Amino acid sequence: MYFFLANLAVLETFYSSTVAPLALVSFLTLGRILISFTGCGTQMFFFVFLGSADCILLGIMAYDRFVAIRDPFCYSFLRRWQLCTQLAMGALVLGFIPALQLTILIFLLPFCGHSRIPHFYCDVFPILRLACGDTRMQEAMIFIVSVIILTIPFSLSSISYLFIVAAILQIYSAEGRPKTFPTCSSHLTVVLLQYSCCSLIYLRPSSSYNPEMGRVVSVVYIFVTPVLNPLIYSIRNKELKGALNKVM
Repeated sequence: MYFFLANLAVLETFYSSTVAPLALVSFLTLGRILISFTGCGTQMFFFVFLGSADCILLGIMAYDRFVAIRDPFCYSFLRRWQLCTQLAMGALVLGFIPALQLTILIFLLPFCGHSRIPHFYCDVFPILRLACGDTRMQEAMIFIVSVIILTIPFSLSSISYLFIVAAILQIYSAEGRPKTFPTCSSHLTVVLLQYSCCSLIYLRPSSSYNPEMGRVVSVVYIFVTPVLNPLIYSIRNKELKGALNKVM
């Protein structure tokens, strides 16, 4: 669990850092900051890449919790370091490939008119609205990538938690159930926050995209969720509580 939490922490640090510095400068200069065409493409690529890997990793973590609760005696055997590393690398590869394809497809479009986007970073839909050509292929690609990155990991997480609840209900000891609930509830909170916010933006037609709502929801999954994650996970952690009590 701590191996995947460490990976999640690193991913979310870089994921927020692709947006935060420029967003802060833009806020302080009242939106007068400029970003180059290449810089905009680079920011979009890393945002989609790291954000996608983050969503996939959350699905892997849900499966990890399922294995730990369903069969704790075999857990150490099933979760070897080699397998954990392969799963973490798999999340990065599955995030990298669609991010690269999507960024190339969007930035090959012809752009004309004004070059001002109603957002604090280079997101796919605001950039797509600046394009002059036919964007149907790009819109279809965004939808396909969103389904793969959001729907499949969320479905995996939901199925894992259904099995987890069934496994918890089969625990007869008085201490067993309370011990398993904190382990899962913290991760479930993070999963619901991340997937619900991202789905509101990307699992919808680009014609119905609302820039104002996009900015508000983006703040939640780019800044609020990564800040809350350490608190959500640590509040449920007995070892960390014990360490804090000793320090206090």
